[in-house]
Amino acid sequence: MIFNLFRRLMPREDDFFDMFARHADTVVRGAGELRAMLDGGAAVQRHYPAVLGAEDDADAITREVVQAVRHTFVTPFDRGDIQTLISHMDDTIDQMKKAAKAIVLFEMTEFHDDARRMGDAIQRCAGLLREAVPLLSAIGTNVSRINELCEQIRHVEGEVDDIHDSGMTELFRRSRPEDALRFLAIREVFDQLEKIVDRFDDAANVIEGIVVEHV
Repeated sequence: MIFNLFRRLMPREDDFFDMFARHADTVVRGAGELRAMLDGGAAVQRHYPAVLGAEDDADAITREVVQAVRHTFVTPFDRGDIQTLISHMDDTIDQMKKAAKAIVLFEMTEFHDDARRMGDAIQRCAGLLREAVPLLSAIGTNVSRINELCEQIRHVEGEVDDIHDSGMTELFRRSRPEDALRFLAIREVFDQLEKIVDRFDDAANVIEGIVVEHV
């Protein structure tokens, strides 16, 4: 009787998937707000606070997951995997915050098409992650789709690497000596945007690792 009461007080297995989904929702929201910043002009300051707000919400959910892992009697999969997954998911939106702060720090209000293309890619990755995470609640049934989504994230990561490299090459060719500071600012933002997609790729690798362990 006491044992059953104890188990009822503990978070259920499916609570983790709810928390993963809510965190992924904040990642999608943050990606959308960051992409809106890249439209430039007044949109930078208008959407910047929303990026920070999404990151704060994601941090709160991450702490919730960590606490749940400590107090849950039965977890849906390995506790270490749960913490690694939520940590890597959180890295994606942490990196969005860094990119948004760099944009504001350098007072950037105009952006190249390549920056907006990377912003579009970030949104695509966020959507793919948002679809993949809930599927972990039934890995055996969803293994093909999970792997497909992770592969799509990896494909987008490769695309963004190419956009970054070609964009920086073109920027360097067009820059004049007196544009050195502007070049450095744009390069920093480009690098930050590329790193966001790298973080999505890292999260996809974690998901694939979980799938391998449970199939």
